[in-house]
Amino acid sequence: MATNEQVIKELERIIGLIKTDTKDISSEEKKQMISDTLYQFDNYVSPGWLKYRKSVSSDSEEEAVLEWEDNGAYCIGLDGEEFIDCLGGFGIYTCGHRNPEILDVVKAQLEHQALHSQELLDPLRGYLAKAMADITPGDLKYCFFTNGGAEAVEMALKLARIATGGRWYISTVGAFHGKSMGAVSMGGKGTYRVPYAPMVQQVQHVEYGNADDIRKAVSNLQAVGEKVAAVILEPIQGEAGVIIPPKGYLKEVRKICDEYGVSLIFDEIQTGMGRTGAMWRCEEEGVTPDILAYGKAFGGGIMPITGIICKPKMWTQELVDNPWLLGSPTFGGNPLACSAAIATIRYMLANDIPRVCKEKGILLKTGLETLAGKYPEVIQEVRGVGLMLAVEFHTCDLGYETSKGLFARKVLTAGTLVNAKTIRFEPTAVISEQNIKDVLSRMDEALADVKRNLIDGVK
Repeated sequence: MATNEQVIKELERIIGLIKTDTKDISSEEKKQMISDTLYQFDNYVSPGWLKYRKSVSSDSEEEAVLEWEDNGAYCIGLDGEEFIDCLGGFGIYTCGHRNPEILDVVKAQLEHQALHSQELLDPLRGYLAKAMADITPGDLKYCFFTNGGAEAVEMALKLARIATGGRWYISTVGAFHGKSMGAVSMGGKGTYRVPYAPMVQQVQHVEYGNADDIRKAVSNLQAVGEKVAAVILEPIQGEAGVIIPPKGYLKEVRKICDEYGVSLIFDEIQTGMGRTGAMWRCEEEGVTPDILAYGKAFGGGIMPITGIICKPKMWTQELVDNPWLLGSPTFGGNPLACSAAIATIRYMLANDIPRVCKEKGILLKTGLETLAGKYPEVIQEVRGVGLMLAVEFHTCDLGYETSKGLFARKVLTAGTLVNAKTIRFEPTAVISEQNIKDVLSRMDEALADVKRNLIDGVK
């Protein structure tokens, strides 16, 4: 344990770095920052995290890149390394990094208030809720704002139980809804679930994209007296590798839920806010859920804010009488985060970001498919819509080496959370056509290296 004086002195040094223009930070200070970061991650943050990262080994001072700035379509390292961001924080940066229009609104809000009192009425929460009702499909109306995606999913699960009286949930194999206890219980990968078992017990997993499986699960449970609260789905599975269900799947699930009196939750935390070429992916099939969860790009890449919006029928008299019952997160819906979301919605509508994602997605996907045809020994499949794309490789090693080759060429990508067999491409909507051409050219080079070293070299 350090003395107060020691802590103050060290923190003043760090605050000084924050306040210093990057170009004025000396090379000695930058080397010290890299050394400090590597040591502190291993000793104070998460031992093993540096080894876990898939795009490149970053556990040495020679290879480590500290992210220090960002702008538009780029992540920028401490030494000025400019990476074209095709990872997009797994969907956070749809509007780009530090979008000036959104940033200006957040700065203005910060000048007069950041957080709320918890007692007085904060007007931005009301304005944002009204805007969400205006831009979501059907009769979705009541909002509840949270801080992270898993927290939003927790609120959706709790709301479904309150509204229906049911206790069971139907989820899907391969699903990812976050890592809090309820959310990970819905998850469809044993990798995440096994260390925490037993979790929420009343969960049944079925095959994704198979509506008949959902019908059988709900029917069988209700036949033996078990009431189902909700079916929870990603309209496109993200962490599973950008898995698109068959056309008509979401409509059939909606029909099943209506037939059995089960609420339908769509987790649009990653697919929503324009990324897939529509403001909400469920709009593409004309389906409205009972509860819709949103997040990631919702804060414009500036502030963390997530939440749910539900149909009026879900907000039962019990919740009217006890508004605190669903939850009362200290920072949920705070003014600063709400200002970012309000500015984000305005920017997306004014610039038709869903259309931009659709058009640039076609350009990027076409290029990736061309590369798949050129390197069939390396790439197995290209799939996705809008700027939510994935390249699946024949093996994890091929995917990892390609990702590493892209990193070396200043393109930021990553695999799914547990392997690199599938690499996701989720760039910003502000990425230029020239950026896309550069990404494809650099990937061509990386694939050529992988083919030469891992395939031709072993023949």
